[in-house]
Amino acid sequence: MSINERLEYIDKLKKELDGHRPLSRELEIGLKQLFDVDFTYNSTAIEGNTFSFQETKILLLEGITIGGKSMREHLEIINHKEAIDYIEELSYKKAEELRRTDIFNIHAIILQGIDPKNAGKYRDVPVYVNLRDGTKHIFCDPLKITDEMDMFFDWLFSPKKEHPVIIAAEAHTRFVSIHPFADGNGRTARLIMNLILIQNGYTPVVIQNKERINYLDAIESWQQDNNKERFYEIIIQREKESLEKYLETIKKKVIWK
Repeated sequence: MSINERLEYIDKLKKELDGHRPLSRELEIGLKQLFDVDFTYNSTAIEGNTFSFQETKILLLEGITIGGKSMREHLEIINHKEAIDYIEELSYKKAEELRRTDIFNIHAIILQGIDPKNAGKYRDVPVYVNLRDGTKHIFCDPLKITDEMDMFFDWLFSPKKEHPVIIAAEAHTRFVSIHPFADGNGRTARLIMNLILIQNGYTPVVIQNKERINYLDAIESWQQDNNKERFYEIIIQREKESLEKYLETIKKKVIWK
């Protein structure tokens, strides 16, 4: 199937889901708990957090700390859940109603209690990543970050004609390609992506930790070769799976706990 055909199928699923809205309070709570744990576990694991899915669930749903885990790792889990709550509040705004401070706040929440000096603030040091071919990719020079982010915000807050799933994927990769912060760029990018999806009535997506290498390679293909389709396909597939899970939950009256 082509990308357009896959987007059409996603819209078919979304239309079916819209027909079931509003969801019961019990279903809403269950789906949110499922997403909060799944998204938080995978997004933090991609960045190196060693919490298991079950440990993440215990901390978030029962408030029980996990022995042998550092305070930083606990805060990464707790902060990510708080950042999810924050983007859900932001999702009631239209794109043109968002402000730069909203994006800074997402990042500040992620690093609160971990790195207050850099939370919600542009980095002032150069950063790079090792590529699969052994070379290094150097991200935006610190002196150019403000200009690059000005262009990003102008694009993010402007009306767009592309499909919302494509816009969400584009926002993610534009953001991580600038890498404006010293830490937390990946988590912030995935939260921005889900903010856009939720704003437009789509279900949030979760990039699985088990597909980390494929996910990072797809970003690299976009940045180095301008091959966007590989990353689009990942996000489209995750959105399809997310919509199907929501519909299955509704039809089978599954209560996630």
